[in-house]
Amino acid sequence: MALNTQPNFSEPGKRYFHTFSPGDDFYEMLIDMHRDLSDEQSAMVNARLILLLANHIGDISVLREAMQIAREGV
Repeated sequence: MALNTQPNFSEPGKRYFHTFSPGDDFYEMLIDMHRDLSDEQSAMVNARLILLLANHIGDISVLREAMQIAREGV
C-alpha cells in the first residue's frame, strides 16, 4: 500500500457540498480535541493519536514514508 497524500476525508453515509468540507470537519475536531489542554497534555494527546492511527494503518512501509514526508523541511 502506498501513502495517500491526496485529500481523502469522508464519513460513510454523509454527502458533502464541497470536497474540502470533510477536511474542515476533521480540522475542527482536531482543534476541539486540544481545547483547554496544557501544552504538555496537548503533546500527549498528539502522541496517543499518532500511535492509535499508526496501529490502524499497520503497514510499516507506509508509516516509514509518512514519517519521512512529515520530517521534510523541519
